[in-house]
Amino acid sequence: MTPSTNPLPQIAPASRPGTQPARQQNLPAGVGLVIGACISLQFGAAVAVQLFPHLGPWGVTTLRLGLAAVILLVIVRPRVRSWMRQQWTAVVLFGAAMGCMNGSFYAAIERIPLGAAVSIEFLGPLVLAAVLARRLLDGVWVAVALAGMVLLGLDSALGESLDPVGVALALVAGVFWAGYVLTSARVGRLVPGAGGLAVALVVATAVVAPLGAPGAVRAFGDPMLLGMALVTALLASLVPYTLELSALRRVPAPVFSILLSLEPAFAALFGWILLGQESGLLRNLAIVLVIAASAGVTLTGRRPRPARGKLEVKG
Repeated sequence: MTPSTNPLPQIAPASRPGTQPARQQNLPAGVGLVIGACISLQFGAAVAVQLFPHLGPWGVTTLRLGLAAVILLVIVRPRVRSWMRQQWTAVVLFGAAMGCMNGSFYAAIERIPLGAAVSIEFLGPLVLAAVLARRLLDGVWVAVALAGMVLLGLDSALGESLDPVGVALALVAGVFWAGYVLTSARVGRLVPGAGGLAVALVVATAVVAPLGAPGAVRAFGDPMLLGMALVTALLASLVPYTLELSALRRVPAPVFSILLSLEPAFAALFGWILLGQESGLLRNLAIVLVIAASAGVTLTGRRPRPARGKLEVKG
């Protein structure tokens, strides 16, 4: 799960004369960075699954967020004393959404395959994008994604069934992913730099700690488990965040969103390679439909003509 995946329209500064050719020259590097972020995120999730028998999904979530928070706080050193109440509120809501999203997603992939979980979770931001757009065409893309969910259900009925609790948890993660999209955008507007993300990670850790602290504590008695948790924190949080931020400086927001729409495919790939989670024809087709729906929302989104000196909405 890419918590930072955002198929909603992106807000970016209006282009300045002479900047577009430079961005086009950086496009291959940007594409590589996005793909690298997707690979890192799903590889990290696959590593996390192997920790579940020892620490539990909530314990792994607590460690992942907590370690990422410590590392980022040391690097960023946010100046929280100057924050106003509005900024604190935005960051706390962002952190709460992040914690609930990650915790419910990890609890889901303990029960159902990684590729299926990411595909189901994608419904959250996808439906949010369609609701905010309020266009018939976006409703069509949601219908395409729902058709993919029907295929997942059919695949479950005909073959190895998906755990209903795992499916429900993936849906819950999708709801919180939609909340993450909204709150992260607000933090991006109100809090400069990465300080908002660093503090939000602390809040997210506090949110999941009541369920995950007992499992997380066990890792400190086993250097191997602690090392794997650190790898998960790096691969599933810090590395993809860094690569995505760098990519956004090199590729247009629509291209960025379309590339991130490939995450269900990467999730299925690493679920197969690292966890032995095989996908049949129906499940693979369901993943393709979800990817098509997410890319379709981005490609057909409104792109208003920017006014000079103002912000333009890139979808």
